[in-house]
Amino acid sequence: MVNAIKGVFISCDIPMAQLIVNINNSMPSSQRFIIHVLDSTHLFVQPHVEQMIRSAIAKFRNQNSYEKPT
Repeated sequence: MVNAIKGVFISCDIPMAQLIVNINNSMPSSQRFIIHVLDSTHLFVQPHVEQMIRSAIAKFRNQNSYEKPT
């Protein structure tokens, strides 16, 4: 019998994948959301955390963007 799990496939660069893995590892074990790390740039996660991951990445990008001084 085949077991199927519903999830979201994430394809990103290595630093973003590491950010997502670090977010996952910082959570309590009962709230971890990564189902499987496929390789260094592809992850399979639970579908209910998609928006949380998008928000965390947007926040990370805003904190690490350069604005030219006026």
